[in-house]
Formats: sequence, structure tokens, C-alpha cells
Amino acid sequence: MKPLRNERTLSVRKPAWFALGALCVAGSMPPHAAEMTSEPATISPQRQLLDQYCLGCHNYSDYAGGFELEIFDPAKAHEDASVAERMVRKLRAGMMPPAGEPRPDFETLQSFATFLETSVDAHAKPRLDVPKLHRLNRSEYANAVRDLLALELDATQFLPSDDVSRGFDNQAGTLTLSPALLEAYLSAAARISRMAVGTASSPTQVTYRVAEDTTQNYHVAGLPFGTRGGLLIHHTFPSDGTYTFKVFSVNLGNMGNFRPFGEVRGEQLLVYVDGKRVAQVDWDEALGVNRRFDDEGAGQLRTIDVTVPMQAGLHRIGVTFLATNYAPGLDFNKPFERTTIETGGLPGFTFYPHIGSVRIDGPYEAKMATASASRSRIFTCHPASASEEEPCARQIASALARRAYRGYANAHDIDTLMKFYAEGRQDGSFDQGVEAMVQRVLSDPKFIYRVESTPPGLAPGTAYRISDLDLASRLSFFLWSSIPDDTLLQLAEAGRLGNTEVLRAQVHRMLADPRAAALTKNFASQWLGLRALATHAPVVDQFPDFDDNLRQAFRTEAELLFRSLLDENRSVLDLLTADYTFVNERLAKHYGIPGIRGSYFRRVKLDAAHQARRGLLGKGAVLTVSSQPGRTSPVIRGNWVLKTILGVPAPDPPPNVPALKAPAADAAGNTKTPSIRQQLTQHRLNPACQGCHKLMDPIGFALEPFDAIGRWRAEDAGNPIDARDEMYDGTPVDGPEGVREFLLKYQDQYVRNVAQNLLTYALGRGMEHDDMPTVRRIVHATEKDGYRLGSMIEAVALSDIFRMNVADGAEALTGAPAQTGTAAVVATRVPQGD
Repeated sequence: MKPLRNERTLSVRKPAWFALGALCVAGSMPPHAAEMTSEPATISPQRQLLDQYCLGCHNYSDYAGGFELEIFDPAKAHEDASVAERMVRKLRAGMMPPAGEPRPDFETLQSFATFLETSVDAHAKPRLDVPKLHRLNRSEYANAVRDLLALELDATQFLPSDDVSRGFDNQAGTLTLSPALLEAYLSAAARISRMAVGTASSPTQVTYRVAEDTTQNYHVAGLPFGTRGGLLIHHTFPSDGTYTFKVFSVNLGNMGNFRPFGEVRGEQLLVYVDGKRVAQVDWDEALGVNRRFDDEGAGQLRTIDVTVPMQAGLHRIGVTFLATNYAPGLDFNKPFERTTIETGGLPGFTFYPHIGSVRIDGPYEAKMATASASRSRIFTCHPASASEEEPCARQIASALARRAYRGYANAHDIDTLMKFYAEGRQDGSFDQGVEAMVQRVLSDPKFIYRVESTPPGLAPGTAYRISDLDLASRLSFFLWSSIPDDTLLQLAEAGRLGNTEVLRAQVHRMLADPRAAALTKNFASQWLGLRALATHAPVVDQFPDFDDNLRQAFRTEAELLFRSLLDENRSVLDLLTADYTFVNERLAKHYGIPGIRGSYFRRVKLDAAHQARRGLLGKGAVLTVSSQPGRTSPVIRGNWVLKTILGVPAPDPPPNVPALKAPAADAAGNTKTPSIRQQLTQHRLNPACQGCHKLMDPIGFALEPFDAIGRWRAEDAGNPIDARDEMYDGTPVDGPEGVREFLLKYQDQYVRNVAQNLLTYALGRGMEHDDMPTVRRIVHATEKDGYRLGSMIEAVALSDIFRMNVADGAEALTGAPAQTGTAAVVATRVPQGD
């Protein structure tokens, strides 16, 4: 323990005295220097607090954390706001003074944090700059195409993933445009325009695969009842024609020998199009399952082919089995939940056939599409004669450009689109001319980038209200991850959206719209780390019951919890305390919740036996992504809570951290595996590791009753679980409930962290210390109604930082003539940083 400085001694403040002496010798002593040569008659309680509890580390000599507090004046915290905000964050989370050091009571620390905040906020100058050039990320691009052209896309087929910064993939500073990405945009525009207009195209192949660890003994949500396994595909057919669905089995063969998975015979394969059965095929007969090995064609890869005429547009394709496994199993041994864990076949186990993938080939005998949702959206008119074609094309161009360019289309834009129409029409039909226009729209910088206008004549650094059109785009990409709809554009074009009450009403309308699901998919999933589930694969030998069904159920449960807060305008504190959750049969079985049947999710109230499942801390998604593939990790779990919930992650580990030591053998050569807690306790005996592990480990130890896939347990490696510990602020905890109570104790920091993440996501840039007064204003605006999520989103949308910007002297690109060459996308330099 470092010595406490109870008095502000000369030795502690030596550098300041040396500097003063140098000024005196030089004859340039400042007027106020006399005040510096003696201590004030009285020291404020806040300064006394620093002297007693903080100067032991944050002095000129030790310089802990990279800053000192020797001459810091709490009453003038605004003069060193960056240091003050660091202090506030640590105090609000209870992380200072450090673990094991003397500290004042909780109320004193929180009062001190409030004192610092008040000083900073009273003198704060709002930071209002927001990136003016912002490329759409992959999700936003797909959603924009959906709302512009009524065309559902799998964006992963067209564009690569985007880099993540500040926890999100929509940060302007990382959304740059490389030559390779430029080519991807041009290729996507060509393919999407053909799909949207439905022009006849050459046959293509699109494959949909079932995850290798998927169990297909259950009904798949969205498919007819009485079926099991398979997959439900949402596929956009590019044009009218004949298509072939090729169904592949899970193949257990090798060296060219085809052997389909499953021993049960007589299974029937069912194929559905938009809920209507179009084929029923005997699985064994079609795949030649019963052929002798020496028969002609035995061992060769075979598919089940179903050929169906299809119309252009989005359709639901279901490929599944007729369920024959409803009767109770008679297996002598209890099988694992994951059916594909044992692919070699075991006596006493029954395995049903599984679908490996479905490939859609076509179109054959393709025809120009005559009716589809996208054609209805694009073709606002239909010329009856050649003389009507150009006026109709101009009408279509105007409608497309208005929506695609978010209200900033001008006459030059329309003329450019008409040139592309003329080129397409010259070599083809009217529809092909329109296709060329659509391709040009999707390649335009005004579609791919959000470019905000700047009023002319403003000096750099001047704050201004953004235009209503820019406000419409900010709002729609915040709440929907997409372009504004007609209602928003009409209000913006009429100059009414900037009115506070009108804007408030639009926030409410948009949150009630199904497109607000983007907040869950894109904001919540990234903030909570749910996207990591897709690539997290627990060790099969240790967790043979984990399959993709459970993985998807984990994510759905967490997303439905967040969505319930949004739909019901519940408090963000419910993410920590909610006494309900959402489960289907598979997840309920994993949690030990009885009486749940079926694949659909339903809301259930957690009874006394499942109180540990309350809130995020009891969710399988969180517990799994914060574990190692082969075991739990109190370190990762503890840091997940610090970073995601409190917004104060532990420092990065030093380089070359040694791995946990393997268990030692006794005299007889036998080894007993210690619990992960015992291993970590030994590991943090290293003085270099203690400081950070004191922050993370107590949280992780209290969550040890959950294993690496979120199951409740009483033992770890044969050792009884000890979920008791002392948090870094001295609070004793015992199990998940103790961690939950600890977080509620510091709920002020949690709520601020939620608001900060919402602002980061909404603005497309990270929050710095000079943004914290705005964060606190948003939190204070929602305090009276209990920090409801909808109210917090509304406060973000109504804030000055969301509705304003700062002139930077750069020429605005909005309204500039668009490039008319084939490479219409320009690699515009994007400002670096968040």
C-alpha cells in the first residue's frame, strides 16, 4: 500500500515549487504567484478528499493512470475537464479508490462525483460536430435497397463485412472505400437492378447451407406443423422461369463414397413454396440409400431434384421432413441434444436423416417478369405507346432519385439518369432502359454516402441547425438503419420536421414501425456482443449438447428481451432485473424450465427456482460469448460486465501473460483438475496481475454457477462451486444475484453507459470527454420516468448534438453534379477518426 498524503507537503509538490522559483529568478513572477507561495487558509472538503484518498497514487512521482491531482482544483474541474471526466467515470462505477485501499463511504464518493459533474456542466461548451460524410454500411445498404426497391437482400452475397470501431460497424471514421469495395458496389448495383426489374437472366446457382451442428429433430419455426428439420429459405427469384431445387443430404462418406446421415428408413422429404406443398419425395428411394455397395451408381453423390415454375420476386421455400418422431423414444441410452455429434453410428441410438444444403438453380426458360413487389415499387407508370416512354421514364427517375438521394435530387440528377435510360433503351426494351437507371442510382455517391449540407457563408467552427432533410436521414438511419420514408421526406420538404413536437411524434411513429427491429439487430446485438455467437463453437467433447439450435435460441432470447423494453417502453434497468424471459422448447429444456413445447418463443415469468436467470446476467447468449470454448472464464465474464454494463473496461493485459498452470501430479502420479477459481487464485499471486484481476475476477467467480454454455451447475471439475467473493469496492457478493445487486448500486453509471452507446450509434462517432455533459443531460431528461428506453431514444433524437453540426470550411458535396461515367461511384476520401 502506498503512503497516504494527509497533508500537501513540500516534497509532494516539489515540481510546482521549482517552476515558481525559476520564474522568480527570471524576474517574471506572475501577479498571482504570491497566492501560490502559501497554502490557502481553508481547504475545501472536496480537496481534502483528494488529499486523503487520491494523492497516494496520483502524484507527480507515481503518476498512476497517467495523471496527477496535486494542483487539481475540484471547484474548477471544468478547467481540466478530461481529467475530471475520468475521475467521474471511475467514481460512478465504484472503481476508485482502488481495491484494498481506504475509501470513504458510498454517499460521499457519489456526492463528490456530482460536485465534479456540476462544475464541468456549468461551464461546458457542447461539442456539436458530427461527420458530414458517412458511407452506408452493409446492413444499411441492404435496408436502403429494401425500402427503395421493395427487394429483400442477403447483403453478405454482395458486400464484405465492415470494420468495427467503438463497438459498432456504423462509425464514419472506419467506413472508408477501397478499390476492391468500389468494384463490389458496382457489381452489386448491376445484379440488384436485374433482380429488381426482373429482366430475363442466365441461370445462376445459389446455395443455402444448414449449419453443420444443427439438430434436425425439431420443428423449424415458419414451416408447417407436423414437419421436422430442414430449413426455411427467403429467396428472391430474379425473373419468371423454371427453377430446380437440389437437396443435398448431410454426407458421412469420404474418398468419394457418398453415405447419407441417418439410419431411420422411410422418411418423406417435403418441399413448400409460400406455404404450399409442391413435392413429396421418398428420401431413401431418391438418394439410393438401400442400394448395395456394388450396385451401379452406389456411393456416388446424389441429390433430390424438384423443378418448379416460379414468378420473379421474393418467395419462401421450405425444405423439411414429415415428422415421424413424435412418439417417445425407445432408445436404451439417452442421446445427446446435438444429433450430429456422432456421425459413425452407435448401437442403441436412433438417428434421423438430415438435410445438408439446398441449391437453387435457374432460371431456365426465363421470361421478363410481369409482376413483383419490386416492379410495383419501381414502375410508377406504364407507357402505352412509344411517345409515352420518355415521360414515363422521367417520372420513374424522379421518384427513384427522390427516395434514393434522400430528398436531394436535382434536375441534373434526373438528366443523368435519363442518359442511362436512353443507353439501355437503345439496345433493348423499355424495361431494360429502366434497369440501367436503377443500376445508376445504386452506384451514385448520393445513395452510397450520407452527405450533409452546410449553409453557405459560415465561418469554420460556427454551429448551425442541420437541414430538415439531413435530420430526416439522421433519424431514419438511427432508428431503422435505412432511408427516410415518404412521411419523413414530406415533413422535411415542408420544413416541419425540425419542430420539436413534430420530431417527437415521428420518433414515436418510427419506433412502432416493424423497421425499428434494426435497433435490436444492429444496436443491441453489437453493444451486447451477440454477433460473436455466430462464430463461437464450444468444444464438442465437453459440451455435446450444444448445437446451432441452442445458439440461435440464445440470440433470439436476448434480442426479444431488448425488444420488449422497446415495445413496452420499459426502463433500461430491466435489462438487469427483468423477472421474465423468452424461451422455446429447446431453450427451456436447457434452462430446466418445465412445460414448454414447440419451436416458437413465448414470454415466461421466472419463478423462484430460476431467479438467477433474471436480466442479462442469466442469459445463455451472454454467458456463452464470455466463456472460452472449453471452459468458463471469470476474467472474460468480469470484463464483459465492466465494459458492456458499466462502460469501464479493465486495462489491457501486459504482453506475454502466462497461461494457467496445468495441474501438478501427486507422488503416485495422479492429477486432480482444480477448479477454474483455484487456478486463477494461484495465477493472480503475481503482483503484476493483482490490480486488474481484483476488478474482474470477483464478478466472474460469482457467475461460476453457470457453465460455459449457460447451464446451472454445482461443481467445476468435481470441486464444489464457491460463488462468494468481495467486489473491488468491498461489497460482498454471493452468486449472480449478488452481482445484479452490485450493478444496481452503481446504476447511475450503467444508465450513462447506455445513453453513451446510443449516442455513439446514432451519430456515427465515438464519445469523448467533452460529450459527457450531453450524455448527462439525456440521462437527466429520462430520470423522472425511470430511464425508459423509448424515452432515452427520444431524448437522443431531440438533443442539440443530434440536430446540429459545426461548419468546418469544407465544401459540401450535396447537390454537386453526379459523375456520368460507368464508374459512377467515386472513392471519396473519408475523414479519419470516430
